[in-house]
Amino acid sequence: MSNHLAPFHFDIVGSFLRPAELKEARQAFTDGKISREDLTAVEDRLITDLIKKQKAAGLPVITDGEFRRAYWHLDFMWGFNGVKEIELEHGYKFHGQETAPGSLALTGKITGTNHPFVEHFKFLRDLVKDEDVIVKFTIPSPSQFYFELIRTPEHIAAWTSVYPTEKELFEAIKNAYVDVITDLYNEGLRTLQFDDCTWGALADDGFAKRFNADRPLEEVRRDFAGRALQLNNSVLDALPKDLVVNTHVCRGNFHSTWISQGGYEKVEDELLAGEHVNAYYLEYDTDRAGDFKPLAKVGNEKKVVLGLLTSKFADLEDKDEVIARIKEASQYVPLENLYLSTQCGFASTEEGNVIKEEDQWKKIALISEIAREVWGE
Repeated sequence: MSNHLAPFHFDIVGSFLRPAELKEARQAFTDGKISREDLTAVEDRLITDLIKKQKAAGLPVITDGEFRRAYWHLDFMWGFNGVKEIELEHGYKFHGQETAPGSLALTGKITGTNHPFVEHFKFLRDLVKDEDVIVKFTIPSPSQFYFELIRTPEHIAAWTSVYPTEKELFEAIKNAYVDVITDLYNEGLRTLQFDDCTWGALADDGFAKRFNADRPLEEVRRDFAGRALQLNNSVLDALPKDLVVNTHVCRGNFHSTWISQGGYEKVEDELLAGEHVNAYYLEYDTDRAGDFKPLAKVGNEKKVVLGLLTSKFADLEDKDEVIARIKEASQYVPLENLYLSTQCGFASTEEGNVIKEEDQWKKIALISEIAREVWGE
């Protein structure tokens, strides 16, 4: 693997559209028609094919496309000890659509020993060990795990039956995350990405209000933003110094729809000024994300990957317009600290966005073309 560090001026968020063969195999496994070993063999082969396509596209960073997951976040959470998979009556309600109803509940103390994602990483690592690319591994942020644990009154009742106080819960989450990430690090991981929709949710006035209608909105927002920052930084500060940890923020990406809206200015102090990450992958493909002014909070030490191209739709963006927006953003962050990607992955869940496989590669090719023109690489 390469020793270069992410992000790259030509970059991706992480997930890719699942091939039909993979969807069929996962369904067959669910239906009891094939074994876990049979499913893993299909996953291994299709991930190997995906890596070849990423390399052919010239990407300096590769992922497994999240091909072993149904959801971008829940599969990782289900891998903790003390967590069980459940289904709710309803999924998350996006604009015009609803997700599958998967969720989780605590059954005991949370620990991170023997997490299955470590084996997933090792497979990816070994496939590219002699290649000039880096492996990026994506997991949901600690704050995302916490927000799933407070999703409904029933969720809250489940965790409070295990941990008497939120302080004890936060300490358990921190320790579990540090254990898993340390195992990944010891197996060679050097680029980790926290995927985090909590910030996009907190920027949305309607979403923030749902946590407590009896308090002023800004008090609620600051309260929960502070919790998210505290939890994320407690993990980040406990990790090896040569592990690069970046974070990706978006406002929902299910079947080409979205769930929240609101500019970064509503969480700029906690997210952009306060979080101890190396770089931010930020959704900026629509006006739902607001303008670039909050980027001034990032400073000169951290980096920003501008998600200016959309992964939701096939239409290609105008190259000159994207370049103009990059130059606009450089008023707040030095151009050399800016990078480019889509606003999110192409398939945050196994359903994927409503585009064709060829469309995702065209988007990636356009990012490469723009990166060469802007940064000469």
